[in-house]
Order: sequence, then structure tokens, then C-alpha cells
Amino acid sequence: MTHPCRISANPRLSALQWLQLFLLSVLLVSCGGGGAATPTPTPTPTPTPTPVLSLPSRAIGASQLAVIVAAGDPLSESIASYYQTARAVPAANIIRVKLTTGVDAISASDFASLKAQIDAALPSTVQATLVTWTAPSRVVGTCSMSITSALALGFDPKYCGANCATTAASPYFDSESAQPWQDHAMRPSMMLGASTLDAAKALIDRGVRADVSLPAGDGYLMRTSDVSRSVRYTDYLALPALWAGNSGLQLSYIDNSAGAASDSISGKSNVLFYFTGLATVPSLASNGFRPGAVADTLTSFGGYLPSGNGQMPITAWLDAGATASYGAVEEPCNWTQKFSRASVLIDQYYRGATLIEAYWKAVQWPGQGLFVGEPLAQPFRDSPGFALDAGQYLISSRALRPNSSYTLEYRTASSAIWSVLASFTLKRAQPQSWRVPLPPSDAIQLRWVGPCPANISQQCTLSTSG
Repeated sequence: MTHPCRISANPRLSALQWLQLFLLSVLLVSCGGGGAATPTPTPTPTPTPTPVLSLPSRAIGASQLAVIVAAGDPLSESIASYYQTARAVPAANIIRVKLTTGVDAISASDFASLKAQIDAALPSTVQATLVTWTAPSRVVGTCSMSITSALALGFDPKYCGANCATTAASPYFDSESAQPWQDHAMRPSMMLGASTLDAAKALIDRGVRADVSLPAGDGYLMRTSDVSRSVRYTDYLALPALWAGNSGLQLSYIDNSAGAASDSISGKSNVLFYFTGLATVPSLASNGFRPGAVADTLTSFGGYLPSGNGQMPITAWLDAGATASYGAVEEPCNWTQKFSRASVLIDQYYRGATLIEAYWKAVQWPGQGLFVGEPLAQPFRDSPGFALDAGQYLISSRALRPNSSYTLEYRTASSAIWSVLASFTLKRAQPQSWRVPLPPSDAIQLRWVGPCPANISQQCTLSTSG
């Protein structure tokens, strides 16, 4: 019997019949089937997703701040409790220590024990600290350091000294670091600086109100008739022109070096920055300070709390409505590096840093200086954006460092080499948005490159897509 799936030769078939049989054999399936063959579909290639990334944050948050409490001191305990609630500081970040309060100074040996207590209790995630007492405010050994600088840097005579000595620099000065503990092995510290609970609450509330307020405000940069205390004026000169045209900040340089006018401002209602040089600044109460305002004077003993050692204590700025200030706890002489640099502070603050970060980054030699205020005030908080929009990348940020190079780069699956998609450089801190074409369709990864957090002279990858 002929197999049903086999075609037998038949010499009597015509050529046309042979052709028909051949075509039929092509359509038949193998012997196990019997139906027509189903064509195998061509697989549709899966498109490579367009990569996106998140721009990095530049600021310390409440979860990274530790609140240091003098255990059993009613005022310190009350301030800490109010601050924890106002700022949602985690319970693990409330550090209680044994400390004798009410005395102006603590010895270097006693401070070593205090710092050991604090260091042992701090979670590794903490990047900065807040002190909730006003005395002691300085650490005394062979020389004096402020308690905030000693907590940040450790008590070390290289950071203080007599006879107008130069002192060691802070590695944190004008850096791009948002993690000073990881980047520089230091935690900047600030003292709240309030002597009553009501004053503390008012200060804390000002700091909270400042957050993301993007305030329009005025900055006053004073060169007074006090020549020795006005040495910072050279930093002030270029700032009004640099910031001209800004939608919210107006800086004014006031030169009274000849003594023909007033050495202070009065009756101003919109003060955001006030930097001057006097032993005592008059008319503070006549001015209105914006929430988040920063103010200080270059003089010898402003941080020598509570008295100021015969000069105006820096807490007077807080009493007048400022949110933070700074001053020296021992004779620093008039080294500009030992006081805040307005150009750095305004830039860092305006680009989104918290108050503690902006102030600390503005002082190059901070060992003899006390920082007071509400550390987390952040009027110009940056909320960077990176999104796909109408076939392009839409990038927005206010955090780019002026006169520094940033690049958006991509790589493909077939290469380990990164190619530049776009580059960015700004002359002045400002909120900015850019539209950038998408990379080639075979791009699989993006990275954001800019000044390194710990060394701005080098370039680092700041963010990478998944």
C-alpha cells in the first residue's frame, strides 16, 4: 500500500499534473500533521527605554541633624522638645548628655569627655548638630574655640591662638558637600542661641516660616568709618552688580568709610542680609528682618556669650529678628578668613543650602567663631527636576555652582565610553531650566557630572541613571 504521505511517481502523469503535485507537496506538512504549515512570526524587537536620572540634593535634612540636649536642664530640654516637633527630628537623633550649664566656658579636658559622649551616641547618618544651651559657649585650653567649632572639628590649638595667629582652615569652606561627615569627617554645629523658651520658639518658628519662601529681600553690605572692622569691604564691592536684575534679591553696598553719613541702617523693613563692621551696631530694633535673615558684624568678641566681653553679643541679632549670626569667642584680630564671606554665604544660601551649611561654608577659619541660629532654615530650597517632555529632556535646578562646568552624558550598550549630550555653565546662582535633545535610541545610561563635593577643582559623577 502506498503511504498516504508519500508521492509516488507515475509515468503516465502529464507535465502539468507533475507541477500540480509538486506544489501540493510544498503545502503539505510532515506525515505527523496533515494541515497547512503556520509561518513562524518575526519577533518584534523591544525598544530600549529612554534613560532618565534624578539630580542630587544639596542640603542637609531633619533626619540628618542631631539635637544635643543638656540632660536635666529645663530650658535645654524644652527647646529640644519644641525643635523636635517643629522640624520632625527623629527620636534617635535627640542626644542627651551630662553637662554643667550656666557657666560661660568648659575646659578642654571636660569638653573631651562631652564630645566622647556625643560621638558615641550619634547615628552614622547624622551630618550636623544643634546645641540647645547658651552656656557654655566656648572651650578653653591653651587657647579658646567656640563650642560649635570644637564639636565640628574637635578641640585643637591649630584652630585657635593668641597674638593674632593664623589658624587652620576648614575643609568644608565653600565646598559642594551635602554630607560633610562622609566627605570631610566633620559635622558642622550651631547653637540655637536663645536665653528663654519664648525667644527660642520665636526663632524656631522664623526658621520654619523661611522654608521655600523664596523671599524678596534686601541685603546691606556696610563699610563703616571703623577702618579696622571694615576690612571685608573688598568682598562686597562686586556683589551689587553681580546680583543686579535678580527677581527677588537686591544688594546694596554702602560706603561710609569717610564718616560723612551713618554707619548703620535703620527703619528698613525687608532685611535679608546685613553684614557690617562695628563693635556695637545701633538701631537694630528699628529694622524688620525677613524669616531666614542672616546678619553679623566683624568685631572681636561677639560670640563671647552671654556678655560679648564689652561688645555687642551676636544674640542681639537674633533678638532683633535675624535667624542666624556669627561671632568670635576670643580675640581673632581682623583676619577676614575668620569671619563670614558674604559672597560665599549668599551664593550657597541662594542655591538651596540650609542656613547651617551656608554659614559654615562661608567661614574659612572658623575655629574661634560661634555659629548661632536655626540651622535648617532654607528659604531657597532647590527641588531639581529631570523629566521627559515633548521628546526632550526638561532639566531644572537652582543649585549649579557659578563658573563651574556641568555635563549630561550618555553611553550605549555597545560602548563603555561616555559621550557628552549637553554642557552647562552659569555666571551667577539662579533658578534655571534647560531643554536638551534626547540621546541616540541605543543609549542605555545617563550621568550628571560636576564639581566634586569634597574638591571643587575636580569633576565627579554626581548622579547616574539606573
